Amino acid sequence: MIRERRFAAAATLALALALTTACAPDPAPTPSPTGFASQEEAFAAAEATYRAYVDALNAVDLSDPATFEPVYSLLSGTALADSKKSLTAFHAEGYTRTGDTRIDRLTVTGSDLAAGTVTVALCLDVSDVDLVDSSGESVVAPGRVNVQPLDVTLVKSSNTTRIDRSVAAEELTCG
Repeated sequence: MIRERRFAAAATLALALALTTACAPDPAPTPSPTGFASQEEAFAAAEATYRAYVDALNAVDLSDPATFEPVYSLLSGTALADSKKSLTAFHAEGYTRTGDTRIDRLTVTGSDLAAGTVTVALCLDVSDVDLVDSSGESVVAPGRVNVQPLDVTLVKSSNTTRIDRSVAAEELTCG
């Protein structure tokens, strides 16, 4: 008799679990990364991201690595790796940055809306920027180009656009 009650109780529990599991709603799907809805959205995201990057870069205090984080949050890929290497080296050398970087011109040169990538050509004005060592001597190369032409690739992932790659532009002339 006890054996029959245990079997009945187990069968009832199994049936209850099966019924409640079958009636439970499916979990909400995880949103997948989406591209850009339009060329205008791609351009706006690229421009806003690059401007935020320049603002974050201008706010960096090379003696305080915590100020590097806002820069890193706007980067991915080789841009992130290169920036970490440079800022860490500048900090280790005890350099100080003076002056601000400015965007002189920014133009979209291509995009893949579905993939969420956009490329821009820009002129980055670093004419007011100096990097000095602990003795106050500039470590900027004497022949530095003050307005630098760059090709920049930005990638949208999880609704955030980040700078993924930045290289010297060969076909862009900056004044």
